[in-house]
Amino acid sequence: MHEWALAEAVISTVDKIYRENNKKSIHSVNISIGEIQSIEMDIFREGLKIILDEYPFGPEVFQFKTEKASFKCNCCGKEWLLEDHAECGEEEREAIHFLPEAAHVYMRCPYCDSPDFKLLKGRGVSIESVELDPGND
Repeated sequence: MHEWALAEAVISTVDKIYRENNKKSIHSVNISIGEIQSIEMDIFREGLKIILDEYPFGPEVFQFKTEKASFKCNCCGKEWLLEDHAECGEEEREAIHFLPEAAHVYMRCPYCDSPDFKLLKGRGVSIESVELDPGND
């Protein structure tokens, strides 16, 4: 389950920030999850909850948003979203999740029909921000 490994990595990073800032209380952690990442959020949240038992901050500080997958054509320069490709079903999305370069097999630019495009956004998990409680010096 890669969700647990991702939860551990997120917590480790937040804990490092916590320690580097003289253990100020964590107010919120904003996490962006790429649409292509295909994370089972229930498993990810459960992993966070269990792992966080050992830390001075809890799961309530974590906020999540999904970053839509967007692409840019190298031929015509137009951009589009994964959701613009209705022909990409669950099987295709799963293949793209494991190997994003597989998108070139299943998709073409909706404007010029070129298979030459790049993924701009929507992959991976990133910590957008960690807000510390200013009153806890």
